[in-house]
Amino acid sequence: MSNLLPVADTAQVRRYARDLLRRYPRTLGLTVGLHVLAAVAGLVGPRLLGELVEAIRHGEGVGVVDRLAATIAGFVVLQAVLVRFAYLASARLGEQVLARLREEFVERVLALPLSTVERAGSGDLLTRTTRDVDALSRCVRLAVPETMIALITVALVVGALVLTGPLLALPLLIAVPIIVVGTRWYLRRAPAGYLRQNAVYSTVTDGLAETVEGARTVDALRRQQQRIDRSDADLRVSWAAEKYTLFLRTVWFPVIEVSYVLPVVATLLAGGWLYLHGTVSLGQLTAAVIYVQLLIDPLDRLLGWLDEVQIGAASLARLLGVAAGDEGPAAAGAEPEGARIEVRDVRFSYVPGREVLHGINLTLEPGERLAVVGPSGAGKSTLGRLLAGVHEPTGGTITVGGVPLPGLPLDRLRTEVALVTQEHHVFIGTVRDNIAMVRPGAAEAEVRSALAAVHALEWALALPSGLETVVGTGGHPLTAAQAQQLALARLVLADPHTLVLDEATSLLDPRAARDLERSLAAVLHGRTVVAIAHRLFSAHDADRVAVVENGRITELGSHDELVAANGPYAALWRSWHGERIPDPDPAR
Repeated sequence: MSNLLPVADTAQVRRYARDLLRRYPRTLGLTVGLHVLAAVAGLVGPRLLGELVEAIRHGEGVGVVDRLAATIAGFVVLQAVLVRFAYLASARLGEQVLARLREEFVERVLALPLSTVERAGSGDLLTRTTRDVDALSRCVRLAVPETMIALITVALVVGALVLTGPLLALPLLIAVPIIVVGTRWYLRRAPAGYLRQNAVYSTVTDGLAETVEGARTVDALRRQQQRIDRSDADLRVSWAAEKYTLFLRTVWFPVIEVSYVLPVVATLLAGGWLYLHGTVSLGQLTAAVIYVQLLIDPLDRLLGWLDEVQIGAASLARLLGVAAGDEGPAAAGAEPEGARIEVRDVRFSYVPGREVLHGINLTLEPGERLAVVGPSGAGKSTLGRLLAGVHEPTGGTITVGGVPLPGLPLDRLRTEVALVTQEHHVFIGTVRDNIAMVRPGAAEAEVRSALAAVHALEWALALPSGLETVVGTGGHPLTAAQAQQLALARLVLADPHTLVLDEATSLLDPRAARDLERSLAAVLHGRTVVAIAHRLFSAHDADRVAVVENGRITELGSHDELVAANGPYAALWRSWHGERIPDPDPAR
């Protein structure tokens, strides 16, 4: 679990929660005010009931008794009305806070560098966007309001009890050490326990997602049992984590239940003794016992919902931690001067100690078309992702216009360099929406022009509703080649000054791919293009060709120069054309 996304610390969670509530001062004030009034209305009843007992004891008339009974009934109705509006205000506040939280979480997720997501795995991010958001939703909508209501009620009931008779409030002290010690024991262990529980759940999700995504491979290689064993192992770890938090609850809850009963018994015994000695009246004793009894419900809710608050706090820490630790090198205020990209002694490793790129040096002039070729596993795609700012080099520097590429904010980075791979996604929405999402204000003519540039306008207009046809999950199905063309059309409309195409036309047949690349070259004239491909016609059309072997650039030059040099590129070219490759050592 070392590759999971970061988690915010306790101070960050508290600060964020405090700042979030401060954004809604009027709603918060109204909510608290209504709950205070409702609690006060509920406290009048026991006091009047004590007076009613005294009135009956002293033989007061029926009129006095009726008046007190009617007053009690009136306050009960008033409390019911206030509680209704207080809960409505709490729900409104909870929905506002939750909406803001979700919006900010989506912003954090969309701002994540792709390398961070890849390093952490989709399971962790998926768990945070589903399970953690659901847990936090329950906490914000229910646990936080209930906890706030319980706190207000407990404070007011204790205050009312003290006003009724200070001596009658003393038995409450019996419960204090039990609650404090038990709750401190629980709170020292619960946050870490729930964080661990959520983290291992991410591992379970990651393993299941892996199995589903690779189902065909698993079936072809007959690795079903291996995947089942992996899921079983993940579930055992998850069970152990959940068992630990359950253990905490099974210890804490019984201790708290005992602390509720003791004050009631102690109040009856101590109050009875005080009444017999004339220190308190029967009415005071009656009111005190009812107040102590009234404390049980809010205390039970307070401590019961405290468990949900711990779960919500753990979920909030995971949601806030999504974007933590990925700020990158500071480049505040730095503006690229031009579009020249310089790569100096760049090294990169996915796993510490195992470099896949070794000392790459390369300069890309504005408007240049560079083809990157080489055998599979040589490091071509890794180099392309470094040039696009997806990964940061573990050694050396990459600058655009003199500014370190990783230091640029993500939104600015994508206006400088864009990456298109063979993996494409069709979003739920119209064809127009799928293209214009990179520039929401793009005109109709610009969208059509982008589609035409990638040879997609004809089939797009032929769809049932033309460019208004809904595609994506549940919409009109598109072929893999059509999805690839939509991705390329987005790229044309985005219009960055540098493009990295990593097998971007691999899903098209060779002839269509060649025509498309030539059309793109005309449309993107003046832009810097880095084309990573196995089809060497891309190299033939490029200004320069870089041959990558074993993580190093072994040759760099034009197509004609490299063919004439009769080195690795010439061998690749002849092999691609089906020509016999001369043996460099005829004596063997």
